[in-house]
Amino acid sequence: MTSEGRAPSQGQRGNTRAALESYLKPRTATMLVLGSACGLPLLTISNVLGLWLTDNGVSMTEIGLFAYTLLPYSFKFVWAPLLDQVRLPVLHNLLGKRRSWMLVAQVGILVAFAGLWFSDPHTDLFQIAMFALLLGFSGASQDISVDAWRIESAPPEEQGTMLGAYQLGYRLTALATAALAPYLAQLVSWRAGLIFLGCLIFLGMGATFAARRPPERDAAQEVQSAEKSLGVGGRIGAAIGWFYGAAVAPFIDFFRKHGWAGLLILAMIGTYRLPDFIMGTVARPMYRQSFSLVEIGTMSGLIGVWVTIAGALIGGFFVFRFGIMRSLFIGLFAVILGNLTYALLAASGHNIPIFALAIGVENLAAGFAGTALLAYMSSLTSAAFTATQYALFSSFYALPGKLLGGLSGVFVDWLAVHRSQFEPFLPALAALPQKVVGFVPFFIGTALAALPALLLLILVYRRDRRRPAAA
Repeated sequence: MTSEGRAPSQGQRGNTRAALESYLKPRTATMLVLGSACGLPLLTISNVLGLWLTDNGVSMTEIGLFAYTLLPYSFKFVWAPLLDQVRLPVLHNLLGKRRSWMLVAQVGILVAFAGLWFSDPHTDLFQIAMFALLLGFSGASQDISVDAWRIESAPPEEQGTMLGAYQLGYRLTALATAALAPYLAQLVSWRAGLIFLGCLIFLGMGATFAARRPPERDAAQEVQSAEKSLGVGGRIGAAIGWFYGAAVAPFIDFFRKHGWAGLLILAMIGTYRLPDFIMGTVARPMYRQSFSLVEIGTMSGLIGVWVTIAGALIGGFFVFRFGIMRSLFIGLFAVILGNLTYALLAASGHNIPIFALAIGVENLAAGFAGTALLAYMSSLTSAAFTATQYALFSSFYALPGKLLGGLSGVFVDWLAVHRSQFEPFLPALAALPQKVVGFVPFFIGTALAALPALLLLILVYRRDRRRPAAA
């Protein structure tokens, strides 16, 4: 039967089988554990700190500002050239470039957690912010090396499933931060929950030692070209050439390939997950207005995490089977729907079925869209500049959302104070209690924030379709 009939063709069945088998390879299992380690710093800040500070009477405005401790994830391209080109003494011979930097970053994560263990939100809020910033910086540094290891360890056709495993590990950590830590906080104390989370980084350290050392390339050719073109030799020429190869050549390489359309690509990457980044900071404080820590842990953790894992695995399969661009469109529409269900949840009060619906839709969308976008960014990198270029893409992916996300608490408080201006458009606001009234228009606004990304994605898609014909 032809491919237009009801039965799939042999080639289609072969592609589907290859997509499923790629999940069973040893490097995919290693990617799962490293993905879990990468999720630990970011999810601790976004999932745990908000609840911890809310239970200690910290204001929504101050909680929102803690989103800025995640800014290192948006500026990691600044120091990514160092991790891309510098070889650490002793550790490089033992572990290689990627794994040695992973280990250093994981030690920094452990130190940051130790600082949080002994801090009191009532008296040490600035100290907590500094340790959270160290946690964000170390986590971003770990991401740089793990992303480079992933891209260098697997062929392009397996990046979708490697990212599915990464997202699976990431969401297993989300289970720990969104469910187990709140359970421990309610049953024992928040300090016990933070100690439990901090100890999880030892699993990441184990995966770092177990990971296979990938083939390593550097910018030696670009360094030599820079020295020749500048006509400078010796140590000065070597220093200038190294700086060019590490910090300048990756960006020139990207724009040489894409021209001015590179700006369009970066803008699309930067806006694609904008709704989720803006709403993420205040989602859990919003839960806490109507639900207990156990209810939050059960819904957001035990249920939400598994739904996100399913979304990530489905996303990896779709990328492998149907391509990246189609998956990006599906993921973006799902993200819009997920944000709208949060507006419904905010308006529903203590309603467990609506809570389950909102958690299910939003987490499925986040897992699917995250895998699709990360696969797209991985496809843009060059072998000689893997860490630096991917850090550039993932920085643009997070920067707009992180900048606006830090003001999310301010937006919610302002919307609550000015509720009368929105009641003509949203009459249901008049019946809501003051503590949740600002969340409804806020989440509607985050859903609408996806529209610029949709327009940019259409432009990128049309540009990519024209390129083969132009060639």
